[in-house]
Amino acid sequence: MSLVVGSNRGSLLQRAPFDFFAKARGWLGVAPFTIFVAVFLLWPAFSVFRLALQPVVGSTKPAMLEAISGQYLSAILFSVRLSAITALIGMVIGTLVAIAIVAQDRFRGLRNLMVGYSAVAANQGGIPLAFAFIASLGMQGLYTRVLSEFGINLTDMGFKISGFAGIVLVYLYFQIPLMTLVMLPAVDGLKVTLKEAAANLGASPRQYWRRVGVPLLSPSLLGGFLLLFANAFSAYATAFALSSGGTRLVSVQIRFFLQGNTITGKSNLGYALAAWMIIVMIVAMSGFLALRQVSEKWRR
Repeated sequence: MSLVVGSNRGSLLQRAPFDFFAKARGWLGVAPFTIFVAVFLLWPAFSVFRLALQPVVGSTKPAMLEAISGQYLSAILFSVRLSAITALIGMVIGTLVAIAIVAQDRFRGLRNLMVGYSAVAANQGGIPLAFAFIASLGMQGLYTRVLSEFGINLTDMGFKISGFAGIVLVYLYFQIPLMTLVMLPAVDGLKVTLKEAAANLGASPRQYWRRVGVPLLSPSLLGGFLLLFANAFSAYATAFALSSGGTRLVSVQIRFFLQGNTITGKSNLGYALAAWMIIVMIVAMSGFLALRQVSEKWRR
């Protein structure tokens, strides 16, 4: 018996170094990514918060508190309102598009076409997108001129591509396809047997969606809304190009400070605004990840 125990102990001692190296090899695989995140994400974020917590000249309160007052607070609220509206509209339309794609699943070519377009449009933004909409719906845009020939004057109706409604319209160009891509797996996860069971119990299609489909999709819907909100809140180049830098987006306000156009003694206000943007993004993305885990449970 002692010989058996001794041999087992010896095998464990011999195996221990190999287990250690196996675990170390696994950690070495993620070491480059960990170093990259630490150098280019965590350390800059730490530096931003360190400078944002310093007081401005002539005041004892940190810059982060001053960043949520006056014109700076209005810029944050403007960005939140723009992000919430585009996220809500994008969530509704993108979900309906995803449902329509799944309903026409027998047309595989149509699904592949829509998925391919959505993947491209969801990542389309910046200066090229702004230029495309200016050339289409600007004061001298192609569609603006065409509509004027039919007696429809967008300017007289109060629409400007550089205004709030115009920025919302441009943002929806990439918000709707992104929501479509997010909702396609969730809609695919709705088992056909659920719809058949509801129909056998006498439920109409509207009752099925109200009592079965929407409740099951609600985690994905809320998660998609938060993702779209974060996507719009962090956008910068498109709105800046549309309004020539005149928009009240908080990201444009940060650019104002980064260019050196700062009030004397208040140079760290830009860092404070950036810190608030980081906080909003962390909250939104944390909610998205939590809701995504919930939605994945019932699809298993």
